[in-house]
Amino acid sequence: MSDVLGLSPDLLVIAGFAFVFAGLVKGLVGFGLPLIGLSLMTIFVGVEKAMLLILWPAFLTNVWQALSGGNLKPLLRRLWPFLTTAVVTLGLGTFILTRVQEGTADLILGLLMVAYAVPMLLGLSLTLNEKHVTPIGILAGLLNGFFSGLTGAFTVPGVMYLQALGLPRDAFIQAMGLLFLLSTIGLGVSLGGYGLMSGRETFASLVLVVPALSGVWVGQRIRRRVSEAAFRRLIQLAILGLGLYLVPLGLWRLVQ
Repeated sequence: MSDVLGLSPDLLVIAGFAFVFAGLVKGLVGFGLPLIGLSLMTIFVGVEKAMLLILWPAFLTNVWQALSGGNLKPLLRRLWPFLTTAVVTLGLGTFILTRVQEGTADLILGLLMVAYAVPMLLGLSLTLNEKHVTPIGILAGLLNGFFSGLTGAFTVPGVMYLQALGLPRDAFIQAMGLLFLLSTIGLGVSLGGYGLMSGRETFASLVLVVPALSGVWVGQRIRRRVSEAAFRRLIQLAILGLGLYLVPLGLWRLVQ
């Protein structure tokens, strides 16, 4: 079985626990599965193989998230320029991934997340005027696509942009699901285009859907008990925590 999956039994167990945890965070705050799953698995299998492992768990959990909430049509009408551009530059990020030193992307992404989260936690509030929603959305989408292709994480600056729109919790969660779903599809196409897809890792990715969905289910049950204000603070703490994790991880990979 391990030959079919391309993972040893020990690595399969480690991956299972990693994706339960990543799913738990995603269920709680609406994001984090690719970033956590990728960061943890890169330590054991390398970044390109780890990006393959996250594809199916990310895709199926994002289908679930994107179609749940009852806000699909209004969100698509309002966010289509942002969502479209978030896919456009994803291939460029993947192209650069194959050429930059490992750890560079993690360090940049981590610093951006910390730089955003700290002022938010100190009380700064970012809101967008409606006339700026589309132009800033296009810019945020282009940057988000680039970083998605480079790091396999779909968070920066897309989640920050969606948070600045002041969407209600359910709409915010669903909007993130739409962003992550389209980005996951784009990442899969991009990885295939650069010859990074592998049948064994793709099958292993399918197996890891089970622990990922289990974690999401638990996280969602916890989230329903949290108030709107506490939820928004959880988002900021999650971004800060992931950023503080990525900065030393990126530095460690750079010096290897």
